[in-house]
Amino acid sequence: MRWNAWSRYRKVRTLMLQEEGQDLIEYAMLVAVLALAATAGMQAAAGGVNDVFTTIATTLTTATG
Repeated sequence: MRWNAWSRYRKVRTLMLQEEGQDLIEYAMLVAVLALAATAGMQAAAGGVNDVFTTIATTLTTATG
């Protein structure tokens, strides 16, 4: 049991010290940040579009009213 735990520790340590996968992780983090920014921007744009359609609907209702 003790040898198995030491073997796992060495594998995890080796993986942590490798630099090959760091670029992939950095790109994944960049994509995640861009996705969050795009989502926030779309929510703001959706509010603006909703306001425009509400204004149009109000104008049409009062004009035909």
